[in-house]
Amino acid sequence: MPTGTAPVRLLDPDSAAELISAARTLLTEYDGSATHPGLLAEVPSMAASLSEGIRHACRPVDTADGLFVLRGLPVDDTEIGPTPGHWSTAGDAGAVYDVVLLLLSTVMGTPLAWEGQQEGRFVHNIVPSPGHEEEQTGASSSVLLSPHTEDAFHPGRAHLLVLGCLRNHDSVATTAASIRQVELDAGEVELLSRPILPILPDDAYEKAQGYTGAPPAVPTLWQSEEGLTLRFDPAYTPLDQAPEEHRAAYARLEDELARVSVAVSLKPGEVLVVDNDLVVHGRVPFKARYDGTDRWLKRSSVRVEGRRTRPPAEEAEHGYGQAAVEAYA
Repeated sequence: MPTGTAPVRLLDPDSAAELISAARTLLTEYDGSATHPGLLAEVPSMAASLSEGIRHACRPVDTADGLFVLRGLPVDDTEIGPTPGHWSTAGDAGAVYDVVLLLLSTVMGTPLAWEGQQEGRFVHNIVPSPGHEEEQTGASSSVLLSPHTEDAFHPGRAHLLVLGCLRNHDSVATTAASIRQVELDAGEVELLSRPILPILPDDAYEKAQGYTGAPPAVPTLWQSEEGLTLRFDPAYTPLDQAPEEHRAAYARLEDELARVSVAVSLKPGEVLVVDNDLVVHGRVPFKARYDGTDRWLKRSSVRVEGRRTRPPAEEAEHGYGQAAVEAYA
């Protein structure tokens, strides 16, 4: 079971109120719709006007943990309404927090959307959904969501993953583990730095799973200018196709990530920011009730311009036909 704690950054009450006020101002102008193109166009200028306290809280991840929890946003459990039963029925539920996540993400970088996921929204609703309990996706509940790099199959994946908690009555934990805290020998690092196996698209990308191009082999580890990084999703990696020594090194990495893993049980109003090049994340199993009180997160993905944490060879990958769209391109 994961242990340990995550670094915490506190938003003072004035900064939290400023974020909520900015989000409400934008929503009022655009009829309460967080997905309105006009609202999205105004987010950069609103984000640029935010105070230094907010900007300091959103500074880059600066410890080997590869993550932090931003604490201090208010959430009214009654005001947000019931937890949606599926992302497609959420509509503008909790819209103020969609905009808050867009503002925070824009301070940290550029929000990303995927043409093939949640209708191209820049903020996703992560809720347990009937019929998806045993999948390796955010809609699951009854199974362990295996530690993984977000959207590991794609070269355009986010540099940062941002998870904002609206409801978590059962203290369901997100698990996280940093490559900068594992202990591997030089031989294991060298083996895992070879492009031996592909990472296939996960179940959230049905169209990508039908792509006919040959899956590219990718390295699991890479030594960047900033230090060791990883690209990891064992649930969608055909490990049985690898040589025995490679499988052994991969198993060692899995064991080490489990050893250093932390469990983060987000409370309403807390935002978990994960460096997607350093940290794999997952989720412990839980029993969904589907009664409007289940765990409810908002998720955004962020690209950081000019960051050099990935092998140059990734630029030639086809991405299984999926397109990552930048909010302000």
